[in-house]
Amino acid sequence: MTIIAILLTYIFINNFILVQFLGLCPFIGVSKNSENAIGMGAAVTFVTAITSTICWCVYHWFLVPFHLEYLETLTFILVIASLVQFVEMVIKKISPPLYKALGIYLPLITTNCVVLGIAIINITNQYNAIESFFSGLAAGLGFTLAIILMSNIRERLEFKPVPKVFQGVPIAFTSAGLMALAFMAFDKSLLTNLHLV
Repeated sequence: MTIIAILLTYIFINNFILVQFLGLCPFIGVSKNSENAIGMGAAVTFVTAITSTICWCVYHWFLVPFHLEYLETLTFILVIASLVQFVEMVIKKISPPLYKALGIYLPLITTNCVVLGIAIINITNQYNAIESFFSGLAAGLGFTLAIILMSNIRERLEFKPVPKVFQGVPIAFTSAGLMALAFMAFDKSLLTNLHLV
């Protein structure tokens, strides 16, 4: 796949939130306002891009030569946890209000299915290091796009007369479902029509 095809695939066609339904906990929890959504999206994008590359290197330079491929998931989780700790320290130092607003969701990036999922997909699809970086970047950008769209919807819904039974999480999931339907309009024929595959 070309880099453009990888970017389009993981941002629109196989968006981890709206198509594959991975990483829904921070998606629903942090999407109450745009500022927090942008911060969370940036943190997840950074982590997915860097861990995709690091996990690719660890897999091909250490696990494969020593025939330890069965330790893939455990190793990837350790890499992700280490990088998330680093990101958490940086955000706490640079933007204490954002750190406080993200709360428990920042350490939860460690167990975010998007981060681990893209690292495993890179190995499964036999991407090289550059393709792994761009697939991780695209997965994070797709997450960011979805969470920012969701935060804008939720901010607007605060000023609308939503029936009591739908207020809060129910209307958030309903909105997410409608967004997912919209993203289903993107499919692999988009790549074919653009002559990218």
